[in-house]
Amino acid sequence: MPWYNGDYPPSYKNQPPKLREKAVEIANEIIKESGDEGIAIATGLKRAREYFREHPEEADQEN
Repeated sequence: MPWYNGDYPPSYKNQPPKLREKAVEIANEIIKESGDEGIAIATGLKRAREYFREHPEEADQEN
């Protein structure tokens, strides 16, 4: 089930909004490729954290 319009997995609930948005974006792409929601959720969050570690300037920007 892809997530959109503020809908996201419960495990993303307490994440900062920018991180959560990026994780949802990544997870949705993984679901398109593999169809495995569990892997998509975990991998989306992991890759979003890596992304913002590599691009800290984007984590500080306002929407």
